Amino acid sequence: MVPARLLTVSPPSVRDRAAFRSSSTMNSRATAAARPSRPFPVVRSLLLFSVVASLSGCASHYDRIWSVREAYFAGHLVDAEAQIEKQLQKNKREADAFLLDKAMLELAAGRPKDAERILRGVRDRFDQLEEKDVGEFTASMLTDDTRRAYAGEDYEKVLIRAMLSLTNLMSDGGDAGAYALQVVDKQQQIIDAVIEKQKKETDKPPVELAYKQVALGPYIRAMLAEESPLTLDEAARARVQVANWEPTFRDAQADVQRAKFEKPVAPGNGVLYVFALVGRGPIKQEKEEIPTQAALLIADRIVNAFSKRSIPPTLAPVKVPQVINFPSIAEGVSVRVNGELKGQTATIVDVGTMAARQQEARYSEVIARAVARRVIKKGAIYAAQEVTDVNQGSALSLVAMAAGIAWEATENADTRCWGLLPDTIQVLRVELPVGDHEIALRPAAHGGEFASSARTQVTILDGRNTYLMGTLPASQFVGKLLTSGSAE
Repeated sequence: MVPARLLTVSPPSVRDRAAFRSSSTMNSRATAAARPSRPFPVVRSLLLFSVVASLSGCASHYDRIWSVREAYFAGHLVDAEAQIEKQLQKNKREADAFLLDKAMLELAAGRPKDAERILRGVRDRFDQLEEKDVGEFTASMLTDDTRRAYAGEDYEKVLIRAMLSLTNLMSDGGDAGAYALQVVDKQQQIIDAVIEKQKKETDKPPVELAYKQVALGPYIRAMLAEESPLTLDEAARARVQVANWEPTFRDAQADVQRAKFEKPVAPGNGVLYVFALVGRGPIKQEKEEIPTQAALLIADRIVNAFSKRSIPPTLAPVKVPQVINFPSIAEGVSVRVNGELKGQTATIVDVGTMAARQQEARYSEVIARAVARRVIKKGAIYAAQEVTDVNQGSALSLVAMAAGIAWEATENADTRCWGLLPDTIQVLRVELPVGDHEIALRPAAHGGEFASSARTQVTILDGRNTYLMGTLPASQFVGKLLTSGSAE
């Protein structure tokens, strides 16, 4: 049912009604002879539509993912997976968002091959959905954006490829380099599209900061290239890219120095790369936002595609999704080898900041869609009253107004998202002698190490890389520590 508080909406002002009616007066006169003598069925149909729409309920993806996140972050992977399987059966339009979360559960449970398979499927569907569906767009204008197939946020499209590379490293590693290249290629496609769109819509220079390249792609390519003496030049170029794209990465300059002027690894040694998924990543929450001038200009173009009506001079706040981030308990992960502290992981991808910046860059567009939807719905109500000769202030006009209010109240912001992402992706490179080693990972912050550690064994090979990954959403590691070559 529609909450009562959503029904306490002020009726449209005379000025608003005039703005909607002005563009359709001539059309109304031309069709006056064709108007039905009994207006009630038309208005009743609008009211029935709004009531039926309201039966879909008020729960959003945000509500549904919250309990999954809590179970996952607490380490209750079986419970989290059961909840996701239930949602996959009940909410088909949210399936790909929940499948992304299922992939994270598979990874934490020690099944990177299954995680890779799921991620690859969602990646391919997101690519297909980049072609706009006119029918879905029209339906979303009459309901809300949750009626559209979820095509993923820009940052999610890039991070799918990043996680594909990491999951592949934890199994055979044969496709990790190709996935790493896709990280760069996809982000560049998005950057180019944003710049081209900005050039068409404004005289201001394009804003590229929100869509900067992700350094994890070249980082992975560099560490793979350093395993062969034939590709050391490629490794050096990739290390320079990392330093340029993520200058705040703590180890960037040391990596460049080694790649350019030193041997990648001493004889009799190998390299351990420790990857850590740290913190609770971003999700989207519904928020009421007052339309900005920029949003109104974009909304006007959208409305013009549907009708000749114009945007009214004033509008109430509209519901939009907003990215929210969560502070991390751990700053990083300390790495001990055979009891000796070797260092702490450093952030190579700040997922939370990436999501927030990219949404901010497109926020006016998000608001504009909500504004356009509001205008189109109001226009439909007013047009129905005009066509059926409903007098202002009559019982039928009040029924129509109630139908319009209920119709607007059924709107939900589209809060679908990848809900089990980390806040940061971190890494530490450690050169070790050939042989078996006991590794202990422990949460770390400014005050040093805290909480309990997670332990595993790794085998280091001469001149080769070994990969280890753990998930630390709060103060305890979740699931299994994964090592390359030991995947189920």
